[in-house]
Amino acid sequence: MRTLPVLLLSALLGWAAPVHAQAQGQSGVEALLQEQVRQLATGAAAAKSSEPGRVARIEVEVGQLNPRLRLAPCNKIEPYLPAGLPMWGHTRVGLKCTDGPVRWNVSLPLTVKVYAKALVAAEALPAGAVLTEKMLTTAEIDLAADGGAVFVEADPPIGRILARPLAAGEALRGGMLQKRQWFAAGANVTVAASGQGFSIASEGQALSPGIEGQEVRIRLENGRTVIGRPVGERRVEVLL
Repeated sequence: MRTLPVLLLSALLGWAAPVHAQAQGQSGVEALLQEQVRQLATGAAAAKSSEPGRVARIEVEVGQLNPRLRLAPCNKIEPYLPAGLPMWGHTRVGLKCTDGPVRWNVSLPLTVKVYAKALVAAEALPAGAVLTEKMLTTAEIDLAADGGAVFVEADPPIGRILARPLAAGEALRGGMLQKRQWFAAGANVTVAASGQGFSIASEGQALSPGIEGQEVRIRLENGRTVIGRPVGERRVEVLL
């Protein structure tokens, strides 16, 4: 764990309350600010998780400010979350002086690690391997280490094909699997359409293959052509 640089210490002397800060000294004030930054980042990371109950722990590593910065002394420094920036993986938090002769605003780099149990490779697996239960096991991994969604034991992707090699112990993520083809061009499919307050279903013919994650053109029984998203075996969803 790295500490805040010496260049920031003079700005930290008045954090929260001047008398309290002077009594604690530079290292105590620095520790208080770091703890506040960690609490802010931990709360934001927990809120980002789609299944917070699965998260075992969150670790926040506080980085260093740009060593070329020369910050004026400040009586109160407030950490904040920059708009649109997730507290996940390599990110940063803002530090702003709200009470001082100079109102400065800087960014502090962070690494936020979010640990939870997920499926990993039980052994080294080659690209093209068809996944079986014996190939996978469960381990605690850092969800934030990669942007891809992970798989849990309750929903293993058995029968899916690896798009790239997987090292032993490496987490299995959605982007590591080959995209599924739900149907071929020319296949008859069921088309579901939904909007505010209604839902309808119809039949149609696929004018292109139904590849997972790709749009597909469908000719309906009335001759109209629509564009939808393959969601399963011979099933297409159209959002209106």
